[in-house]
Amino acid sequence: MSSSEVLPQTPERVLSARAGGWDLLGSEISVLFRRRRTWAMLIAVALIPILLAVAVRLSSSTLDPGEGPPFLDRVTQNGLFVGFTAMVVAIPLFLPLTIGVVAGDTIAGEAGLGTLRYLLVAPAGRVRLLLVKYAGAALFCLVATLTLTVSGALIGAALFPVGPVTLLSGDTISVPESLLRSLLVAAYVTVSLLGLSMIGLFISTLTDVPVGAMAATIVVSVIAQILDVIPQLDWLHPWLFSHYWLGFADLLRQPLDLGSFGQNSIVQFCYVAVFGALAYSRFVTRDILS
Repeated sequence: MSSSEVLPQTPERVLSARAGGWDLLGSEISVLFRRRRTWAMLIAVALIPILLAVAVRLSSSTLDPGEGPPFLDRVTQNGLFVGFTAMVVAIPLFLPLTIGVVAGDTIAGEAGLGTLRYLLVAPAGRVRLLLVKYAGAALFCLVATLTLTVSGALIGAALFPVGPVTLLSGDTISVPESLLRSLLVAAYVTVSLLGLSMIGLFISTLTDVPVGAMAATIVVSVIAQILDVIPQLDWLHPWLFSHYWLGFADLLRQPLDLGSFGQNSIVQFCYVAVFGALAYSRFVTRDILS
């Protein structure tokens, strides 16, 4: 992959930085979504519900309730459950993997290409640059979850019957309301990934090697999930950023229960605040000329 594919010409980035924060943010988003790597990851995310739905459609056996991933036994009855099942499958590994790649590349990628010093000389300001980089990573979280949700809804409607959805509480809601619940689940998962995104940004300020920052971010995600299943550490579980990742099941009940959404948001905000402060402390004292 050439450097011209990864970033636009340095003078353009410098002009954006001089023009102001919004222009710099627009430049960052443009760079992120012009990369073939970004689109490759989004296509991979979109394929998750497609492969899941095709596998279920071609299978000759039926699943008993509770067998396999959550909601999988309901897919053949209602295609709208494809998106929910795919979300459960994607959260532990696939989504954190893509977030690790994007967040780990934020600062380390610029440093590795030698463009970081030009951006800061512009002057973009180190705080502004950190905020812009995190905003780009957070936007990718939203786009990735929406991609999975939309892909799941489309393939589910194409391969299976679609109708009123029976919630976990036993109540039935209409198709339009179930689509709104799907968007709410996407919002929940987006918020769930914000803490990991900030951790990746912090790690990215520690190195000039983007691959190392990406790998470290993914490893942190795996470690957090391992700690979350150790019973002896149950006192630690509520403080892990991954603890509430699958809590969106509460959004599929009637009446709507936003308790887990609130708890998840608080935990993610704490991680964003703590690791944001660490990233700031590291970045403002970093020698960009070394």
